[in-house]
Order: sequence, then C-alpha cells, then structure tokens
Amino acid sequence: MTSIDFYFNAADRLQVACRLAGKALAQGKRTLLFAPDTELAQRLDRLLWTWPATGFVPHCAADDPLAAETPVLIAREPQTAPSCEILLNLAADCPPLFERYERLLEVVTAQEADRRAGRARYLWYRDRGYQIRSHDLARAAT
Repeated sequence: MTSIDFYFNAADRLQVACRLAGKALAQGKRTLLFAPDTELAQRLDRLLWTWPATGFVPHCAADDPLAAETPVLIAREPQTAPSCEILLNLAADCPPLFERYERLLEVVTAQEADRRAGRARYLWYRDRGYQIRSHDLARAAT
C-alpha cells in the first residue's frame, strides 16, 4: 500500500517540492512532480534549475524524450508518465492513480484555501485506510 506523507505549514509549496525532490534524488528514488496547471509546471521547472543555489536537480517534463533517463519528472497528467517510486502532488485534489506509487507526498501551505483542500485530501486517504505521516514544517523551522 502506498505510504503517504503530508508536509504542512509550508511557507512556499514549490520550494518545499524542490527540497523534497532533491532529497529523493539523493536517496536514488525517481520522483514525479504532479503539477496539473501549465503555469505551475513552468514555475516549478524554472525553480528546479536554480535550486539549490549551489546544486542542481536534474529534471524534465514527463513527455520529454529524455524522461526515461531523468530522475525527476514534471507531469500535468501522471497517467502517461514513466514509472517512478515517488509522486509529489501539487494539485488541489487527490492525484489520479496515486496508489501505483510507493510513496505519495503532499505539500500544504498555511493559506486557508490550501489548508481546506489539504484537509479534504487527508480525510479521503485516511477514510480509505492509508497510513499517513504528518510533518509540521513550521515546527521544523524553529
């Protein structure tokens, strides 16, 4: 069964997504970043080129010819993406076919609309029997 981690109270969803993608890369795990909105996917792509300031997270779009060789992929539709161990959801809803991944990562900010959507996803997963680990990023920063 897919393990699920919620990272909540994120100051910036995309920076947390980049940090988590970098961590997965260091662990040798292939990661799919699900960003269904074109603008969000483009912002994420730009940020991954510059994050971290002294490093690089190799990435490309899931439909790019280099996707089979690239450890971090950005997809607007995860159904057609190559196989990965980790799915990081940046959508407001539960991502389609998340159960085919070993791990699902959810990033939630402190903004009320994002918190409401995050709570709804959390309850949906919990009600279906998924074990969820929670990580309070505000507490981790102190």
